[in-house]
This record gives sequence, structure tokens and C-alpha cells, in this order.
Amino acid sequence: MPEQPKPSGLDAAIEAEIEAALGDMSVEDILADSTPRRTAPGERDFRTGTVVSIHGGDILVEFGPKTQGVCPVEQFPDSPPEIGSRVEFVVDRVDQAENLLMLSREGAVRKADWESLDVGQIVEAKCTGTNKGGLDIEIANHRAFMPAGHVDLHHIDDLEVFVGEKMTCEIIELDRHRGRIVASRRIPLEAERARKRVEILEGLQVGETRPAVITTIKPYGAFADLGGIDGLIHISDLSYQRVSNPEEVVKPGDQVNVKVLKVDRDQEPPRIGLGLKQTLEDPYMASAGAMEPGAIVSGRVTKLMDFGAFVELAPGVEGLIHISELSRERVQKVGNVVKVDEVVNVKVLSVDTGQRRIALSLKQAQEAHEQDTFQRSEDPEMRKLRAQLNQKFGDNLKGGLG
Repeated sequence: MPEQPKPSGLDAAIEAEIEAALGDMSVEDILADSTPRRTAPGERDFRTGTVVSIHGGDILVEFGPKTQGVCPVEQFPDSPPEIGSRVEFVVDRVDQAENLLMLSREGAVRKADWESLDVGQIVEAKCTGTNKGGLDIEIANHRAFMPAGHVDLHHIDDLEVFVGEKMTCEIIELDRHRGRIVASRRIPLEAERARKRVEILEGLQVGETRPAVITTIKPYGAFADLGGIDGLIHISDLSYQRVSNPEEVVKPGDQVNVKVLKVDRDQEPPRIGLGLKQTLEDPYMASAGAMEPGAIVSGRVTKLMDFGAFVELAPGVEGLIHISELSRERVQKVGNVVKVDEVVNVKVLSVDTGQRRIALSLKQAQEAHEQDTFQRSEDPEMRKLRAQLNQKFGDNLKGGLG
């Protein structure tokens, strides 16, 4: 039997996703149905009409002298439209017996009945289980299939969390003859996200803090969803500590608070810069502010440069040992004196919290240690004699005891 042609009206990307989700299985294998012949879905008919009356649960709409339609009031969840107002509707089907157009609102959720189902219709479905390619769902008392790629905006590892849940979805493929229905939850979510995107972008202000969800990790940072639009947290704005891999700090799905650092609405898509570390206490100010020049502290060598070595003194707090402060001898190469990850004792020379700079000295710390060791090891009688001579002669004392 020759292969049946694919419907020309079905979006190629959607068809590819469905095929990728099913693999070697068909929808009918999953739903225990026979193999159907695919048919092309019809185009949706959008019309703008005038609301002429409301009776009980029905809204009567006029499109012309001889064309009328009816739409359920439940399609207007906030409030029914005013009599005489012009409203756009979707024509779901034609009732030949009554010569009426059966209408709905684009994007509105309705409890579907089998006869009124159509491609592109937004309906309420219930998840009844999972399968190899996605979800088993029920629409209008008929079994249907939802590919895993159409369950959410992002990949979901465990689809079991949807079992038993009701969800809003759009019908993307329909074959009444074989009872085949394929639906997407992602498409309505994308439409809602697009609507929120405009609202969020208009109200976004530099300097404000907003909740966000980490969506994607890249070598240069992490993207976070602000509820309808993504922003980038650059790797340098993830933490006050040096970060080599963004996954050291965040993972997809993490809920965080971020500060808006930049909004460029002239770009398409708009570029939004976010900061995670800016919402946290700066460890530098707390730790560096407590350091006094002259103090001897310990730290870990983090980076070697031609001009010196950086030393981490506390999380997020680094100081620099200039090459001239590494040793009393002339240093040709920094790596000849210290190594990365080596723990060293250093002397604090200066602290500039405004410039976030701390100057350190390894050689002065060693000299202080040697001096302290000498004083502690000196003979008690010699220290007593030195004190007596200094008291008698002061600075005029010369010779070996001076």
C-alpha cells in the first residue's frame, strides 16, 4: 500500500515534532487504535459581527442581513458583551438545520463536544496517563494524544506530575473518521506568554527586583524567565565569587530574585540584563571592612599574573600581592614563589573598599614571622640585659647588643 501523503495544511514543524515524539510508534499504537489516514485540517474562519441579543446562555450575533450566529455566554468569563458591540468570533461549524453559525472566541476555553471540535480550537482536556511519546489525554470523552514537546514551554523530565490534571490545550490535528486527536498545551502557553511579554516589557524598570525562573544555562551566563520574557544573567553577575561555570550557582528550574540592570527595547528581541548577586549581601564589604592594615591574615592563591598573585581572603574577597612584595630577593616569575591553591600568610598593606582593592605582602608577613620567632626564642637573661641597657643608654647603645 503506498504511503499516504502528509496534509499540506499541517505545520511542518508541528508534524516533525509529533513524528519525533512517536519514534517507531504511531498515535494509534499508543492509544490502542488502528492506523488512520491523515486528512488536511481546514482553515479557521474569523468573522466580526454585531451582538444583537442575549438569551439565557446564548449570545445572538449578526454578520449581515441573512447571516447570524450564536456563541455561548461562557466564552466571555469576565462579563457578557454589550448589545450593539462589534466582536470578532471564530466560526466553529454551521448548523444547517437552524441556518446558524456556531461561534466561539479565539483563545477562550470551552468544554468541547465531539461534533464541534476543530483544528485550532482551544479546549479543556484532562490528562489520564503518560506514554512513550507524551501524554494520554481526554477531550470530549475521546482519547487524545499530546506529544512531550507540546506539554510545556520547557522540557519536563517527569510527565507523571500532569496525570489527573485538567489543562487548556489547542487541537493541532483531528481525524473524526478514525477518532484521532492530537493536542498542544504549549501553544496556548506561548500565546499567553506573548501577551504577558508586552505588559512586562512596558513596566520593566532598571533597578527594580523581580522574581524569575532559570530556564537555560550557557557558558557565558544563565537566562531567566520574568514571567513572559527572558533576561540574561551574565556570568559575572551570578555571584560575588569567581564563577567558571554558571551551573556552579544555578540550575534550570531554580526560582530566584533578580535585579534589572539594563533594558534595551530598541533591539529585537529586546535585551534585558539581570543580576543575581546584586540581590545578595556583598561579602566584600563585610569582610574587607573588618581588615586592618598591618594585620597578618591567611588566604588561598587563586590566580597568577605577570605582575603578582591574587589571594582569596574570604568568599568574594581577594587581594593582590604585587611581584615586588613576594620575596626579599628579586622575583623573575611569580610561579617560582607561589602556586595556585597554595595557602599563604600575608600582611595587609592597605584596604580601599571604594575601589575594592586590597594590597598584600608575602615578604613582610614572613619578616614579621621571623622577627616574632627570634623574640620568642631569645634567652630570657639576654632580653633582661637588653632592656636594662636600652633604659640606661637609649638609642646611643652600639655594638652587638644594639
